[in-house]
Amino acid sequence: MKKTSLFILLLIIFRIALGSSILIPMDESQKNHLKAYGIAYWVLQNGLEINWLLNYRGGSFSMDYSKDITDECTVRGVSFEVVSDAEMTLIYNRIASPEVNMDKMKLEKAPKIAVYAPKTNQPWDDAVTLVLTYAEIPYTQIYDKEIVNGELSKYDWLHLHHEDFTGQYGKFYGAYRYASWYKENKKQAEADALSLGFKKVSKLKLFVAKRIKEFIFSGGFMFAMCSATDTYDIALAAENTDICASMFDGDPEDPDCQKKLDYTKTLAFKNFTLVTNPYEYEFSDIDVTRTRKVSKENDYFTLFDFSAKWDPVPTMLCQNHTKIIKGFMGQTTAFNEDLIKSNVLIMGELKSHHEARYIHGEYGKGTWTFYGGHDPEDYQHFVGDPKTDLNMHPNSPGYRLILNNILFPAAKKKKRKT
Repeated sequence: MKKTSLFILLLIIFRIALGSSILIPMDESQKNHLKAYGIAYWVLQNGLEINWLLNYRGGSFSMDYSKDITDECTVRGVSFEVVSDAEMTLIYNRIASPEVNMDKMKLEKAPKIAVYAPKTNQPWDDAVTLVLTYAEIPYTQIYDKEIVNGELSKYDWLHLHHEDFTGQYGKFYGAYRYASWYKENKKQAEADALSLGFKKVSKLKLFVAKRIKEFIFSGGFMFAMCSATDTYDIALAAENTDICASMFDGDPEDPDCQKKLDYTKTLAFKNFTLVTNPYEYEFSDIDVTRTRKVSKENDYFTLFDFSAKWDPVPTMLCQNHTKIIKGFMGQTTAFNEDLIKSNVLIMGELKSHHEARYIHGEYGKGTWTFYGGHDPEDYQHFVGDPKTDLNMHPNSPGYRLILNNILFPAAKKKKRKT
């Protein structure tokens, strides 16, 4: 027994002496997919090189051998393999072959991450902050004041927390107007708007939305989920009109607001119709939550296959160990495909119901991604529900899509092949 243990130890030392690499598999063999992204980010933070092996074993990561990295993987419960340089060369050669849909993408630096969210406690949780915390990826929380003061330029990547950019306080008026949290949030939002020089919350949110658009145009990466997706575009389209009823901003909406929408200002959506009833928990017909007829058992969406060598960006954003993702609801659950602009890339859809769940686009030098739904591991999250414990979901494919977006800005710039 002792001789066998000694032989294994000597073999490991011999392989390391010859040169070796670390492979972090992202297929079904990985014990903790979510924390594996945290390892990748940690490696970048420490100034080391790392490769994202697109479509190889679920989008695995490779890097030069370092005991510090293997120790960190062990501590965080992340599966890894020590591979000789000769074996790694064979893997790289296979990936480079024109006959396979794979590619090697070098990750260069750890992106600086900002999460747009209020400092006050909210009666709901945000999937992105949950998974960033779980994966041990650092981020900075910012809100309207920081954006108005021009601090967005400090960051590479911005997530929009569960937010209503239209100034209608999430359209919670019908159900929660007497709730203390609703009244306090409205009071705080109005005070913040005044302190920043805006007479209405809707005007502040429009200004913020336009600043974010400038951030994207200049090369930033924006990611949004749930109501921060459609309300963002609605606010941009409604720049020259008033869509807020009196209980939201003190005066009635413009009776011709629908006709005055300017769809050329939006990122993703066109020709949508507003829901102006203040008692209805919906903003427009972009979202299909109220009209879809899909049971929980049949609620899945499918990720598209993209060419790793020709379309590396959507390929990175769709890396996963499965192409079938279980659906989950939100205030904005999914997008009506008829209202999506033709230049927008649909990356995940429920084709039978003509709804998109995961979309992406370019604007200027930057990009944006919209992901429908609230929490990938809580099918129907309600106000006040306890937050999801990701220790119970370390291999969540729905949460993996969020983390793909975190690492995407770290990739070496690579133009689409033509």
